[in-house]
Amino acid sequence: MSVEVSEQKSIEKVVTGMPTSDGAGVSLTRIIGQPDLPRLDPFLMLDFFGSDNPGEYIAGFPPHPHRGFQTVTYMLAGKMRHKDSVGNEGVIDAGGIQWMNAGRGIIHEEMPEQEEGLLQGFQLWVNLPAVEKMSAPNYQDIQPDSVPTVHYQDIQPDSVPTVHIQDAVIKVLAGEIDGVKGPVKTTAVAPTFLDVALRSGSSEIALGSDEAAFIYVYEGSVVINSGELSKETIVSQGELGVLSQSGKQLSVSADTGCKFIVVSGKPIKEPVVQYGPFVMNTQQEIVQAFNDYQSGSLAK
Repeated sequence: MSVEVSEQKSIEKVVTGMPTSDGAGVSLTRIIGQPDLPRLDPFLMLDFFGSDNPGEYIAGFPPHPHRGFQTVTYMLAGKMRHKDSVGNEGVIDAGGIQWMNAGRGIIHEEMPEQEEGLLQGFQLWVNLPAVEKMSAPNYQDIQPDSVPTVHYQDIQPDSVPTVHIQDAVIKVLAGEIDGVKGPVKTTAVAPTFLDVALRSGSSEIALGSDEAAFIYVYEGSVVINSGELSKETIVSQGELGVLSQSGKQLSVSADTGCKFIVVSGKPIKEPVVQYGPFVMNTQQEIVQAFNDYQSGSLAK
């Protein structure tokens, strides 16, 4: 499948994740939400965690508040138990995803459901527009077997697919690829969230124009081709590539196996005032959120 150069997305910036810790001392890498990339509207934060040392994850994320945005937990390996102030509780298994709308307020905790072995995954924070910030909290707990997968053999050579795959597997967590829709249903931002395993060769992934988008490589390295040899960019393990908003196709290739996520969404273009786990539009709203938390009324 041939794609015009003008239709292809390019890499505008490559960011390396910053080692840090959060919760009760969980070791992680912060990719969005650090000095080199404070935000990528509508995305507020992206963390990657991965360790087979229980001392780096066992303390987990004890109860903590949220207001004004959505949290996304996607597990690659291991299990995480969650519960909250309104009685929800469950386990996120490897390959599963939880999309939580904090809305007007919730007290939430996530704790490892294991005492040994590899725990690996992502947490993404997605902003909410002003009209949704005080919406009712809710969850979408997606089990691994509910996540559709697009294999290269699913694409017929005489079709005109939105994904042209030589040798790849794509898990569609949110959004739509070649008519395959992800299980996450959110109307606030309607993002695309893909987990791609590219064994070799090349792929062309359709993304919306005028959307903020990024690719994060968590295994191996991938070449992003903007259509001109001189503009090829290699994004390696632990790096995030910010994609141009122009263009509709992300062209990737690899000589050996690599794994990465691709996330995109329309910018909200509203003021952002953040104080830790509270993300609102004005300082007055932040003060109100803090006061509500202190008085115990945040999650009521």
